[in-house]
Amino acid sequence: MSHRKKAAAQVTLLLAGAAMLCFGVWRGEAATVLSKAIKLCLECVGIG
Repeated sequence: MSHRKKAAAQVTLLLAGAAMLCFGVWRGEAATVLSKAIKLCLECVGIG
């Protein structure tokens, strides 16, 4: 794969990931993900 095609693919994937992240925040899923992450961390430490 040429350098130019590889760079274009990387930029495309980066933009797609950013769009998905923004869509999830727009839907209000950030709070859900954060609460699940906190619960998981507390279980690993042994507090929760």
